[in-house]
Amino acid sequence: MRTVILGVAASDSHVVANHLIAHVLRAKGFHVVNLGVCTSVAEFADAYAEHPDAEAVIIGSLNGHAHEDLQDLPAARAAGRLGCPVIIGGNLSVGSYKHTSDRERLHALGVDVVLTDPDALLETLDGLRAEAAPVAASSGAYTTAQTATS
Repeated sequence: MRTVILGVAASDSHVVANHLIAHVLRAKGFHVVNLGVCTSVAEFADAYAEHPDAEAVIIGSLNGHAHEDLQDLPAARAAGRLGCPVIIGGNLSVGSYKHTSDRERLHALGVDVVLTDPDALLETLDGLRAEAAPVAASSGAYTTAQTATS
C-alpha cells in the first residue's frame, strides 16, 4: 500500500481541504497519515521517522504563510529527517497578487513540488514515484524541484 503523510502548515487551522484530500487519497488506495492542522516541520519529520516508506509529505496552506511555516525545512532535510519529496499546495502567499518568486522561495527551502492545481495531486504522486524509483534503487536519495500545474 502506498503511504503519504498529510498535514496543514504550522500556523494554519484550515481543515476542510485537508480532510477532502485525505478522503480522495484513501479512496485511491493510499495509506494516509493525516497529521491535521497546525503541523510543524518537526511533526512532519517525526511522522516520516515512523513511516520511512512514505512516498511524500503533502502540506496544505491556506492562510498564505507557508514560507514562514517551513523555515525549519532546510535543517530537517540536511539532518536526513525528511527523505521523501515534499509537496505543498494551497494559498502560498499573503495578498491577491501571486508572483513566481513565491514558488521559488518555497523551492529554496527544500519543497520539491509546488502544486497549483489540487486535481493534479494524484498525477504528481505517480510521477514522483516513477521518477524516484530508479534514483532510490541506485542511491537511496531523492531530489527534484518542480511546479505542477494543469
